[in-house]
Amino acid sequence: MYALIQLAKSITIQDQKNCIIRTPQDVFKLLEAELCHEQKEHFICLFLNTKNSLIFKEVISIGSLNAAIVHPREVFHAAIRRCSASLICAHNHPSGDPEPSIEDINLTKRLIAAGEIIGIEVLDHVIIGGNRFYSLKEHGHF
Repeated sequence: MYALIQLAKSITIQDQKNCIIRTPQDVFKLLEAELCHEQKEHFICLFLNTKNSLIFKEVISIGSLNAAIVHPREVFHAAIRRCSASLICAHNHPSGDPEPSIEDINLTKRLIAAGEIIGIEVLDHVIIGGNRFYSLKEHGHF
């Protein structure tokens, strides 16, 4: 059984590496199955190359029922380590409501500012809750 699970993970990882992210819907499709049953917030970054192809997906932080502690230092350390041209942040809301909190919006603004200094663009921050998602970029938060 363990070998079967590892094989499935390996195939999924290979599929993800060939993934091109064009829209928030692409982010949702990529992460929804992974995040939909989590009982704690998981903050994930998708690191992209210059053609928006996924280089790597990394869980940056696992928080509590309604919060994940994230610092720009961890996000951009991982981005630099992966030689990313840009990144997309995503996290789940275990409550099922993808509407962003004030903290979500403020964190996104801090990440955008840090990215501008470093030269790694934050393309979006997608929040997944229930069977829905909320794109901060699409809703004009940056």
